[in-house]
Order: sequence, then C-alpha cells, then structure tokens
Amino acid sequence: MNLEVRTQARQRKVLWAVLVINFAFFVIEMATGLISKSMGLVADSLDMLADAFVYGISLYAVGGTVTRKKKVATLAGYFQLILAILGFIEVIRRFIGQEEIPDFRIMIVVSVFALIANTVCLYLIQKAKSKEAHMQASMIFTSNDIKINLGVIIAGVLVLWLNSNIPDLVVGTIVFGLVVKGALKILKLGK
Repeated sequence: MNLEVRTQARQRKVLWAVLVINFAFFVIEMATGLISKSMGLVADSLDMLADAFVYGISLYAVGGTVTRKKKVATLAGYFQLILAILGFIEVIRRFIGQEEIPDFRIMIVVSVFALIANTVCLYLIQKAKSKEAHMQASMIFTSNDIKINLGVIIAGVLVLWLNSNIPDLVVGTIVFGLVVKGALKILKLGK
C-alpha cells in the first residue's frame, strides 16, 4: 500500500471517529440544552451538528482533487454561516422574551463532557498531520469547539452566581460569533 493510500485511509478513519463523536454530542447537547433552557448548550449543539456535517462532507473529499477539497471547505463554511444566522435569531428572541434561568448544573456537566470529547477530536485530527483544506477546516472547527465548551462552563458558573439568564445568552451570542469567524476562515481556505 503506497503512502497516499495509507494517508487517505488514516484521514477517513479520523473523520469517521470525529463525525460520530460530534453527532452524538449534537444530540446530547440539544436535548440537555432544551431541558435546561440553556442557549449556550443549544448553540454548542448546533455547532456540533455543523461540525458533523463538515466531517461527513470531508469524507467525500478524501482522495479527491484539490478543487473538490476546496469546494467541500466552501460548502462547510456556508453551512456554518446559515446555522450562525439562525442561532443569532434565537438569541435575539430569547433576549426580548421572558425566558427562565437555565439549569447551571446541566450546562456545566454536559459542557465538561463535550470539552473532553472535543479535546479527543482535536488530538485525532492533529495526529493525522494533514495540510489539506478539508482537514485544516476540521481542525479550525474543533479548536473553536473547545473555546465554546469553556465559554458554556463559564456561563453556567455566572448563571449560578448572578441568578440570571443573561450570561447564557451572551455566551450563545459569542458562540455564534465564533461560528461566523470559523466559517469565514473556512471560506478563505476554499478559495
């Protein structure tokens, strides 16, 4: 088996692993975000869904032409932008409406587990040592996820301390801002 075939097989294995982890955490965080009324968890769950989507289409790019890999990165960037816009709309709706204070315990516990999962994903992607656009896009998304998990943990502590939903909404806004920033980086890789 030549080096290129082994590299492609390694990329596929890594992408399948991080896809499964991210999709599982999308489901976990969406469910617990809705139960706990946490915009931070809901935002992170949507980001996990976007990441799972990116990993899925990146699987399609493995072994493909440079043009295909760049198209995959571009598609991933636009998908992230759409999710971010939908997220900002929900944050605004929650700022305007009378929302309950989220359950800080669920926010913190779930985010700690998501942080561990994303750290494993980042390790797996970095271990692949690929400079290709679709793999670099995956690394950007995963690095952002770690920052987001830390933000939701901090928001949970602030919700407890301030007895307010404002920290959760602020973190939700920041999460979607990071998603936009990551999407713009990905779109740049796709050029």
